[in-house]
Amino acid sequence: MKTKKVAVNKRILVGKPLPNIPWEERPADSNALVWRHSGNPIIDLHPFANARSAYNSCAMPWGSGFIGVFRVDWLCMTPYLHLGRSPDGLKWELDPTPIRFEGADPLLGKPTFAYDPRLCKIGDKYYVTWCNSYYGSTIGQAWTKDFKTFHQLENAFLPYNRNGVLFPKKIGGKYAMLSRPMGLGMAVNYGDIFYSDSPDLTYWGKHRIVMTRGPRKWERVKIGPGPVPIETTEGWLLLYHGVSDTCDSFVYCMGAALLDLDEPWKVLYRCQFPIMSPEVIYETAGYVGNVVFPTAALTDSATGRIAIYYGAADTCTAVAYTKADELVAYVKKHATK
Repeated sequence: MKTKKVAVNKRILVGKPLPNIPWEERPADSNALVWRHSGNPIIDLHPFANARSAYNSCAMPWGSGFIGVFRVDWLCMTPYLHLGRSPDGLKWELDPTPIRFEGADPLLGKPTFAYDPRLCKIGDKYYVTWCNSYYGSTIGQAWTKDFKTFHQLENAFLPYNRNGVLFPKKIGGKYAMLSRPMGLGMAVNYGDIFYSDSPDLTYWGKHRIVMTRGPRKWERVKIGPGPVPIETTEGWLLLYHGVSDTCDSFVYCMGAALLDLDEPWKVLYRCQFPIMSPEVIYETAGYVGNVVFPTAALTDSATGRIAIYYGAADTCTAVAYTKADELVAYVKKHATK
């Protein structure tokens, strides 16, 4: 998606500076709103011996470098969650042993089919949410302080549900989460984003609709929250995926919206255009072609830089870049009427 540069205040990101954020300047011959890392994909096929692919994963600062939780599909095609470390957010080493979760009620069973994680820091704890298998897909939860011991909590919701994304701070004194309740299979008539809150990460309620699929074709089949919402002075910046159906297949694009800071179920602006669509070979061709699936975002409040991690074609991990001021201005300018 192309956009003209706009001169607005760059300091709209709320949060800490991240001087070592992965970053490349926009190519001189480009006016893209979101541009791809020149070395994509940053994790390709077979990241370790038993692994087929790693994608739809998340990363955040840790120490002097970065740490992440990765969806890794083994050669048998079963997805597991694996820890990854990187000195620069681009070159990753993945632990070949899946993350072991401790402390869960035995009735939940062991997470042996886990995928599409999100990683969120609240206070002094790091929370992992993922698509867990419990008589169907639902939202698993766990926390850690050291990325060595992971304490599993109760599943957040009944099946079927995917894309559980926590807010990085409490809203109205309660934990808050976006999710995408869903039907069984790839039925067309499902796929909207809901808001829920909880006093203790166990009992979830106050379910509120945030956005429904559509009204544009690029998101008419379903939508789902992507990275942890980004706090800005203009509202919560939500990156999400939107899915369309074509004569050949589904197509997953990246969208953006601004939510109210105090009542995030209220949409302030929702961009009518996708901000990124599958265009290059590692996004259009893979185990599932034509997929751009955002799952994590790093931000530097000092410069307004945003680095977006996304799964490409359900096959590999890639990174794209944007600037907060330009993205927010674009969303507001092209909000759905």
